[in-house]
Amino acid sequence: MSVTVVEARREAVPVTVDAVGQALGSREIEIRARVSGILEQRTYQEGAPVAAGAELFRIDRKPFEIALAQARANLSQAKARRDQARREALRLKPLADERAVSRKEADDALSLLDQYEAGLAQVEAQVKDAELNLSYTSVTAPIAGVTGRALRSEGALVTAGSESSLLTTLVQVDPVWVLFSVTQPEYERIRSAGARARVKVLNAAGVPGTATGLINFSASTVDARLSTVQLRASFPNPQREWLPGQFVRVRVLAGEQQAFLIPQQAVSQGELNRSVWIVGAEGKATPRVVQTGVWAGANWVITGGLEPGDRVIIDNLIKLRPGVPVQPVSR
Repeated sequence: MSVTVVEARREAVPVTVDAVGQALGSREIEIRARVSGILEQRTYQEGAPVAAGAELFRIDRKPFEIALAQARANLSQAKARRDQARREALRLKPLADERAVSRKEADDALSLLDQYEAGLAQVEAQVKDAELNLSYTSVTAPIAGVTGRALRSEGALVTAGSESSLLTTLVQVDPVWVLFSVTQPEYERIRSAGARARVKVLNAAGVPGTATGLINFSASTVDARLSTVQLRASFPNPQREWLPGQFVRVRVLAGEQQAFLIPQQAVSQGELNRSVWIVGAEGKATPRVVQTGVWAGANWVITGGLEPGDRVIIDNLIKLRPGVPVQPVSR
């Protein structure tokens, strides 16, 4: 029987690990109101990207403007009392030195000055607090990212520190993170590669994309239920190609190894192992158990079971039996 064969050649093959991961925002935050009041306006478009510092919501400012004006008026009064106490203390000091007034009267004036100084510091803190609360009426984006759906509409009363304070969410998708898990043997291969490890996202056809990710997290423990280790990779995502929550297939490139590339159709799957047919002694078909890695395009990476120069049969496999004479034809 005529069969097509390929000669096994050992070559440098990338060490790869495939896994299914889920995309995450590199930063995911909740936008909350920090002061209570009536929500006057939403100033962003839902689902649109915004820059850091961009205004998202506006809360009614009038009560906070009034509170600030009152605090500033109290500050003016406190300064006037402090200045009067200082003048009084300065006037009594030389008189006390000349014994024109009692020392107690001069000391009382100094104590009153200290009290007014402390009161002034307290009122200054109240002014800063009022200014801060007024600034909180403009709810801004702390980071650049993509906005979510507005959870409160204009006219709603929001209360700081309660559930109603949650206004929307903001997610940073560039870079995007992908969380995935690998088995312990696969993790050992990735760890041995160290900083050389690179990650690719595969498209629907299993072809790696152009973006290259770097592993920025590896778990310090093994999941006892699944015997897997969790990893996370960071990818540039300027076009928002991947969205948080999306499931993707990833391939970790962890260096190179010496292995054989054999067409996928040549490898047979048994109950306990995988095998190939080779042209053995005297031109007879002989099965050979092999150890496989991952697919590399249309080929299968064979890490063990073959020797350089073995002629692997790639067609008519269903007709083969151990010891059947064959006529090999090189591909």
